[in-house]
Amino acid sequence: MAKHEVVTMGRIGVDIYPLQTGVPLQRVETFGKFLGGSATNVAVAAARLGRTTAVVSRTGDDPFGTYCHEALRDFGVDDRWVTPVRRYPTPVTFCEIFPPDDFPLYFYRRPKAPDLEIHPEELDLDGIAAADIFWMTGTGLSEEPSRTATLAALAARDAVRGTAVATVFDLDWRPMFWGAGPDGTLTEDEAKEAARTVYREALAHATVAVGNVDECEVATGTREPRACAEALLESGAELAVVKQGPKGVLAMRRDGTAAEVPPRPVEVVNGLGAGDAFGGSLCHGLLAGWDLERTMRFANAAGALVASRLACSSAMPRPDEVEELLRG
Repeated sequence: MAKHEVVTMGRIGVDIYPLQTGVPLQRVETFGKFLGGSATNVAVAAARLGRTTAVVSRTGDDPFGTYCHEALRDFGVDDRWVTPVRRYPTPVTFCEIFPPDDFPLYFYRRPKAPDLEIHPEELDLDGIAAADIFWMTGTGLSEEPSRTATLAALAARDAVRGTAVATVFDLDWRPMFWGAGPDGTLTEDEAKEAARTVYREALAHATVAVGNVDECEVATGTREPRACAEALLESGAELAVVKQGPKGVLAMRRDGTAAEVPPRPVEVVNGLGAGDAFGGSLCHGLLAGWDLERTMRFANAAGALVASRLACSSAMPRPDEVEELLRG
């Protein structure tokens, strides 16, 4: 089997998004169905940019699970490592759309999402180790057996740390997945502390860490962007990428190389999925060997394009669309 350029591991499911904007969910009458899940969207984004990609995840053994497989294949993403779980349904996610900056998400992942039922003994560790880039997420660390499986995948990457392009930790902080919130048993501060311990273990294996300021605070205990980047580098990463929303993005390498670039202005339709487009483009830039500034500008532009569109996975741009936006 030829190796993949990008292998992602984590959430998969179905996004049910309103086709009307500015309307509370209880009043929405029409919805669109899209492939979803952050790790899945990153694989789709990289595939749209011409990269060979695969996803490691699990769905329910149900029609929505079948849909996920069909959608992955349509996007050109290898689905061989997406397997069914009989006892849990494929997750669905609803959102509300209130541009430019309010997009509440409602996750239906109970009693448990299949993508958290990834077992370490089921992993193709050789395939994961062979990939140029392996991308994992904080959500995959939130419950067992996914936590142990994710750490096993990271450990397998240690053997190729000096030769592979990157092992990426997408900090991907969702407090409700760690037992916080109205239905949970922990306060958000307690959930952060629980996550921080596991995040530090994962960071020791990662070569790239990516997150927004809130996510970086969970991993490092600080919110100041430059301090966040420095703390991530001290934890083991060789490249830290801190997304600052309207202030742009900061990227720092352990060798002192840094780039800070502003966002691309667009008329926002739906901000969900922009970070996943950024992630797929980050992988694309790393594979291409671009310098930090070029990579960050390209990734910012890809994220902006998705923010200007309704969907997530199907909104991921192709290279010519990103280049057109960069040309202004």
